[in-house]
Amino acid sequence: MVCNQCHQAPSGKLEGKYMADLPSMFGKVWAPNITSHAEYGSGRYSNSELAYLLRTGVKRDGKFAPPWMPKFPHLSDQDLQNVIAYLRSDEPELAPSDVVQPASQPSLLSKFLCRVAFKPLPYPEKTIEAPPISDKVAYGKYLVTAKVDCYGCHSQSFETTNQMEPEKTPGYLGGGNPMPDLEGNIVVTRNLTPDKETGLGNWTEEQFLLALKTGIRPSGPALRYPMTPYTALTDEEAKAIWAYLQTVPAIHNKVDRPD
Repeated sequence: MVCNQCHQAPSGKLEGKYMADLPSMFGKVWAPNITSHAEYGSGRYSNSELAYLLRTGVKRDGKFAPPWMPKFPHLSDQDLQNVIAYLRSDEPELAPSDVVQPASQPSLLSKFLCRVAFKPLPYPEKTIEAPPISDKVAYGKYLVTAKVDCYGCHSQSFETTNQMEPEKTPGYLGGGNPMPDLEGNIVVTRNLTPDKETGLGNWTEEQFLLALKTGIRPSGPALRYPMTPYTALTDEEAKAIWAYLQTVPAIHNKVDRPD
């Protein structure tokens, strides 16, 4: 769900594309080919190299992946192995493609962030296990902070994301992060905290599940890009996210919906 948003081309394959919805402050960016191609895709990585990249952000050539590439330091070992197994699979979107995307043109801010704010993350020294899905709040936190990365978009700014301690991210889940749609129009992310006036405090679980999985809001227009429906989430997973969101501190942050 997370990888495909950036790497899936119009062809349907994960051969990369121009990221028109990336905030302009980061520069011009093309997501690379991650099909199974042995030279131009993820096939050139070993399993260990893939695991190290996804955990720490360090690529096989020793360079640090830029800030728009998510890192997954809290993903369970089992889920990490599952992601790698998927990349090795014969799913049609991963069929070898020799498409080579242009080199990205990071801005001065991106270069600065890579040297000062965002640095390679430490590889975990211990086994990471996901909480049992029966513990809704704990599993919901795992999905929000480790697996689906909801907090990255729905907090104050990408510039201040705390990847090692997500809940210490400024404006955690309070929304307000300006993100462009595919036409360059700025859409500010929504407040997901239980604040009754500006967040989800007056929503029901049923309304939240409908919005998360289909894009249909309780009232008014549908959710709009860059928020896409997470149709692949199970109801059980979506309910766990809802349960966790009820426990986070409410932030009063009114986000105006653009025309």
